[in-house]
This record gives sequence, structure tokens and C-alpha cells, in this order.
Amino acid sequence: MFHVKHSPPHILLLNPWITDFSAYNFWVKPIGLLYIVSLLRYFGFRVTFIDCLDCYSKIKPYGDGKFFKTKIEKPPPLKSIPRNYCRYGISEEMLLKRLSMIKGKPDLIGITSGMTYWYPGVFQLIEIIKKFFKGVPVILGGLYVNLCYEHAEKYSGADFLFKNGSEWEAIKFISNILHFPLLDEIDNVDFDNLPFPAFDLYPKLNFTVILTSKGCPYHCSYCASPILSKNFIKRDPSKVADEIEYWTNRYGIENIAFYDDALLVNSQTHFLPMMNELLKRGIRCNFHVPNALHIREINEEVSRVLYQNNFKHLRLGFETSNEISQLKTGGKVRNEEFLMAIHHLKMAGFSGEEIGVYILAGLPGQRIEEVEETVIFVRQQGARPILAEYSPIPKTPLFEKAKHFSPFDIENEPLFQNNSLFPCQWEGFTENDFRKLKERIKKEEI
Repeated sequence: MFHVKHSPPHILLLNPWITDFSAYNFWVKPIGLLYIVSLLRYFGFRVTFIDCLDCYSKIKPYGDGKFFKTKIEKPPPLKSIPRNYCRYGISEEMLLKRLSMIKGKPDLIGITSGMTYWYPGVFQLIEIIKKFFKGVPVILGGLYVNLCYEHAEKYSGADFLFKNGSEWEAIKFISNILHFPLLDEIDNVDFDNLPFPAFDLYPKLNFTVILTSKGCPYHCSYCASPILSKNFIKRDPSKVADEIEYWTNRYGIENIAFYDDALLVNSQTHFLPMMNELLKRGIRCNFHVPNALHIREINEEVSRVLYQNNFKHLRLGFETSNEISQLKTGGKVRNEEFLMAIHHLKMAGFSGEEIGVYILAGLPGQRIEEVEETVIFVRQQGARPILAEYSPIPKTPLFEKAKHFSPFDIENEPLFQNNSLFPCQWEGFTENDFRKLKERIKKEEI
């Protein structure tokens, strides 16, 4: 039985390292964990927060850049891969220093998780934390737990696992473990009246991220969004504008990345009122969309508003120009819609180089010719093709087919779900084919 004091509990929350062959800071922040921090503070908990990724070797003008990295030994399943394996973020020495600066032993420790194949960094963090704060229970949540629950239960070393719950359900979970009563109004908390995520705890902010909706109405066969968020819910546009105004005016933030999976869906009642309100208030900053925009939703008005509000690094989720593959993977876009979207964006003022188009490479059974044809199709419209290697995600419809095509045991070893391995390589599209294709695109030979 874990002993808990009667004074307001002290919770230590951590965002773990990334461990991978490569990683880049595309405006990476643990927004779910930061919402939990804010809710805990609101309900009277004392909270200490450490982001193990908050350490950079290079920061670009828009706030993205390179993480500080440390070369580490590869996990046994990856020994045969001839590439350096690194831990991204603060050094282990810096982590221990920050832990030693915490006043008082925490009553509970919470750790989130990202991609399934980043679990070695999570496990190492749990091991360090348990040695440093002996006897303090550890909760593990996040993406890895939701998608690989049995693996986390068997190997992580955490005392509790939290899955498939909202931020306020996480607060209830913590409250029950610590026997610390919450205010009755916890049941009235919804997405629209959550306190702003706790970016104020960062010593320096080069950017913030924002979530204006959860989930996605589309059901693409390769995507985990419908699994992680059962419903598609949106915030009040005016309250989103309030949050953006808060970060820009109070903290001088100049770069904000949207984390929505479906930012433009139902734009007449959500995106357009939100962005027009920002224009009305005279709020100016650079906006980024690393998760990509739905092409079907891009019309003349949306394009104009994107341009007027200073959206940078436009990313469109096209994936393939093969019409059969488009239908099989969910039918979220047609080629005619792509042509119209590019037309509207260019008429609004975007250059072709500013319009990045994601193309999925390495889908189960996909041949290299399909990707080559898609690259050519995108180039012909004057946009910039960006290859995105397919990562098999457990519980998604396409995962069963991926298991058949992959030479790796992607079902039992999450490390093999890493897109860096080109996990669904086969004779019709080998890893060597992919490397050569990337080089040809870089040299604009295709």
C-alpha cells in the first residue's frame, strides 16, 4: 500500500526522451500532459514538470529545429541495423540534476509516451525515476500504452497504466490512487473549459502548440486517430482565439503549431470564424500545420484565410494519386480535389515551394511505381512532394495486411513498427528502392 500525506499531493509529471535513428523537432510539445498539469494545479495538487525533450542543438527562425542528441547502444532487436541510434533531449546527468532540485519527495509520478517504437526511452526513464524516488508509484500513459497495452503491462515497470481516457478522466484516476477528493465540478469540465495547457512552466518558449479539435470524421485505414479519439469534438472558435491571444500577448509567442487531425473540417463553423476573429483582434503570428490539412476542405475562402493569417509550412495530406489506393485507404481525397486545392492556394498567394504535399511510401503491397507516379503528379501541379514512410500502427485496419508483408515481427515487437526501418519492404518496393527514390527527388530528377 502506497502511503499518501493528507496535505495536497505532490505530483511529478515527465515527458520522456525520444530514442530513435533520427528525430526532428517539428514543434513537438506534450500537449495532453500539459493539459493534465493545468487541471492538477486547478484542483489543488502541487505539480512539478520535466520535459526531457526540452533541449536543442539548433533552433530555426520559426521555432522548429534539431534536438540535442546522445548516441546510445541499440536495443537487441535493432543490432543488425547499420545506423546510429540516439537518445534525443536532455542528458541523463541533466535529468538527475533536475530531479535533485525537486523540493520534497513526490507522492505520485506520471509519465507519458509517444510513438510505440520510442518505448526504450520510456523504460529507461521509469528505471531512473524508480531508483531516485524509491517507493513512489509510477503511472504510465500516452500513445504507446493505448496502442501496445499488453507490451507496456509486461515490460514497462510502471505500477499503473492509464489508457483510453480524457484529461479529466486522468485526473480522476490520479485522485483515486491518492485518495485525494476532487471538487464536484470535475464532472462539468469539458474540452471548451479546460484551463490552458501549462506552457508557462517552460523556462523558454520558442513556440506553443494548440488543439482546437479532437478526433477526425475520416477513417483512413493507416491512421490511429479514430482509435485514440472515438468522437470528433471541436472547441468554441472564440475560446480558441482567446487562447492564441493569451500566448501571443502575454508571452510574446510568434509561432504556433496546430495539432488537430482535422483542422479544416466544417470550416464555416470552426476554422473560418476562429481565424477571422484573430484578424479582427489584430493578432499576428506564424501558424504551422505539421499534421497536414485535408485537401477536400481547401476552397477559395479557406485558402485566402490561410494566407491572410500567415500560415507557414503548409502540409497537405495527399498520400497517393492512385485512385484505387485512395478508395481502399479511406477515400479522403480525389485527384480532382487536389488540383482544385492547389489552384486555390496559389491564387491566394502561396508559392509552389510553400505547399508541401505528403506522399505515403511503403504501404503494405505498394509498388515503387505508384509513389513515382504520385511524385510526378504533384510536381506537375507545381507543389513540393514530401515522402512520408509508412509506420504500421497496431489496431488500425491496415495493420493486419502490414503483418503479412513485413519481414519484421511488427505484432510482438513495437521497435519494428518504426518507419525508419521501411517495415513493409518487399520485392516490389525495397528499402534500397526507397533510398534511391528519395535521392532522385532531392536532386529533382523526378
